[in-house]
Amino acid sequence: MRADFYLIAKPRFLEEPLKLVCELVRKAYDSNQWTLVLARDAAQAEALDELLWEFDPDAYIPHQIAGDEEDELTPVLIATPEFDAPARALVINLRDAAYTGECERVLEVVPADPSAREPLRERWKQYKARGFEVNKHDM
Repeated sequence: MRADFYLIAKPRFLEEPLKLVCELVRKAYDSNQWTLVLARDAAQAEALDELLWEFDPDAYIPHQIAGDEEDELTPVLIATPEFDAPARALVINLRDAAYTGECERVLEVVPADPSAREPLRERWKQYKARGFEVNKHDM
C-alpha cells in the first residue's frame, strides 16, 4: 500500500488545483488504473467532471459522477461524500480526512496554502501508522 502526497507549487496548478487532479487522472487512465476520486462536495465533483471534459481536446477520459448503474463500467468515478462508492485500487482523495478504505494506492493533493498543509501532515502520520509507504511529490 502506498500514499503519495502531491504538493501544489507550479503556477498552472496554483490557479486551478483541479488541473493537477486531471493530470493525475489522465496518468492513471493511460496506465489502465481504474480510479475513484473522492470529491469534497457536489460542487467540486461537478467542477472536476466539467474540467475533465475540457482538459485535453485530444484525449477522452471516460468518467462520471457516481450514482448510477454505469458506475462499475466507468474507469474514472467521481464520488461525493453522500455516495458510498465501491473501493478501487487507486483513490484520489480530495476530502478533509484520510481515506480509510481498502486500496493499493491513495493520492492526496496538497494545496499551496500553508494553513491547509498542517492537517495533511497528520494524514501523512495516519497513513504511515496504517503501514503505507508514504511519498511526497512537488508539483
